[in-house]
Amino acid sequence: MAKHKHEEHENHERWLVSYADFITLLFAFFVVMYSISSVNVGRYRTVSESIKAALNPLSNHSGENRIINIGEAKSVQQGRNPSDAKQTVLRHLNKQIQAISDKQVKDLVAFVTVVQKINGDIVIRIPDRLLFNSGEGTVRAEALPFLEGLGGVILELNRHTRVEGHTDNVPIRTALFPSNWELSSTRAVMVVRVLSELYGVPADHLAAVGHADTRPITANSDAEQRAKNRRVEVVILEQAPPAPVLETGNSADAFGRSTEDVPQSASQFVPELSGEGQSPTP
Repeated sequence: MAKHKHEEHENHERWLVSYADFITLLFAFFVVMYSISSVNVGRYRTVSESIKAALNPLSNHSGENRIINIGEAKSVQQGRNPSDAKQTVLRHLNKQIQAISDKQVKDLVAFVTVVQKINGDIVIRIPDRLLFNSGEGTVRAEALPFLEGLGGVILELNRHTRVEGHTDNVPIRTALFPSNWELSSTRAVMVVRVLSELYGVPADHLAAVGHADTRPITANSDAEQRAKNRRVEVVILEQAPPAPVLETGNSADAFGRSTEDVPQSASQFVPELSGEGQSPTP
């Protein structure tokens, strides 16, 4: 007897497989979209600033809308870590000390101190006996190697530098130096000339100032304290001084008067330093 073949029923629920696959893919799509939309604000800001710095390295991203020119770029980078500048100074000076063969000069260099101020300025205090003989304004030949190392420091840091001369409170009266003002100013100028003319420091990066005995670092009560006050300070500035503004047209003096009204010789208004008046001219 022949067997009856069972009729195969058509599956009408096959669409559920495709539907389930579609729902799964749709769910995965929305999960990916949600994860992309959740932005870490801190990381985004960091990446954004890094891209800006890479595209425009000469702009200031500290929050101020100020453009830094190329001449300032090096000092700005150094300003981020002020201790680097002081370490550069110490490294140069220590290297120069090792190269000095004169034992007397080495002993004097030991009294040189390096101080970094809060504003970033670096002050190098040099005792006067290292650079000058007593009561003189000519730089000693033995001090030139030390000043050469100092010039290398200024060139590497590429900063403006102010050289300040200081004396004790003992007055000096010689033909060359009628007072401590002339002595301190001359010494500062001579150091500037050595740095500029012998060791290539740009002249427009240097300035010389004489303070006489007006800025002591200790009392002048004994010989040791007076020796500490007789010094030359080399101030390596963190910020460059403002450039002078060139005036055009009619200018005025300190009293607001036009310079056209000022006499060509103002000596009639300045008494002689000796206190004696000028004799009238016939």
